[in-house]
Amino acid sequence: MTAPSLVFLGSPPVAADVLRALVTAGHDIRLVITAPDRRRGRGSSTSPTAVGAAAHELGLAVSHTVADAADCGAELGVIVAFGRIIRAEVLDRLAMVNIHFSLLPRWRGAAPVERAVLAGDPVTGVCLMQVVPELDAGAVYSSATLELDELDAPTATRQLGELGTALLLDALAHGFPEPVPQAGEVVYADKITPNDLRIDWSSSADTQMRVVRTGAAWTTWRGERIRILEADIVDGRLRPVVVQPAGRQRMNADDWFRGVRPESGEWFA
Repeated sequence: MTAPSLVFLGSPPVAADVLRALVTAGHDIRLVITAPDRRRGRGSSTSPTAVGAAAHELGLAVSHTVADAADCGAELGVIVAFGRIIRAEVLDRLAMVNIHFSLLPRWRGAAPVERAVLAGDPVTGVCLMQVVPELDAGAVYSSATLELDELDAPTATRQLGELGTALLLDALAHGFPEPVPQAGEVVYADKITPNDLRIDWSSSADTQMRVVRTGAAWTTWRGERIRILEADIVDGRLRPVVVQPAGRQRMNADDWFRGVRPESGEWFA
C-alpha cells in the first residue's frame, strides 16, 4: 500500500522527534504547522518551536495557521502535542490522527504525563487515536503502556514519544486498524499551573517527590524562588539533591546549602 501524504502539527521537542522519524522513514510531509516563534529572554529576538526548528532543518514548509492543513494537498494530518483543538470545518476536509500521551479516556487534555505523575499512577501509556472536535475523545487505533515507577515527567514523555512513533509508523506502513471507541471513566488533565508545581512541605514526602518528578518543582528560600530538580527521600523526608536558584545554573544541593549557611532549624518556606 502507498502511505498517505501528511501534514504535521506539533510544537515541543517530543513532537520534533516524531517529525524527524517520519522524514527518516521516507514519508511525504507536505506542510508543518506549529506555534508562532516566541521571544526568548529579555531581548527582542525570537526563536521557533522545536518543531519549527526541525522543519527548517529538514527543508519543510512551515505555517502557523491550522486552516492551511486542509489546503496543502495532504491526505492525512498527524498531531503530536499541538495544544490546540482542531475545528470541525478543518476535520470535515482532512482526516487527522493524534499521538496522545495517556491511556484514554484517563487524562484527556493538556498535561497528561504531568497529571499521571502527580496522581501517582503506576502505569500510563500512549494512544494513536482519531481526531474529533471534542477534546481527545476520538476512537483509538492502537496503544502501548509504560510503567512510570520513579520516572520523571520529561523522561516518561520522551519514552512515550518513542512508543507513539512506533505505533504511527506501523499504521502508516500496514494500514490503520479499525478504531475502538474509548470506554471507562473520563478524567481530564488540566493545564499545569505554577501552584501545582510548588512543593507543599506539609504534605507527605511521597507527594512532594511526585511534584519533583514533574521536572519543574519549586519552593522558596528566604523569599527567593528556587527549583528542586532532583531529590531523595531519607528517613521519611524529602532531601534535595540538585537545585537551581533563581538566575543561576543547576547545582549540587549540598554545595548550595553550604553557601547559604542555614541557621539551626531553617528550612524552605
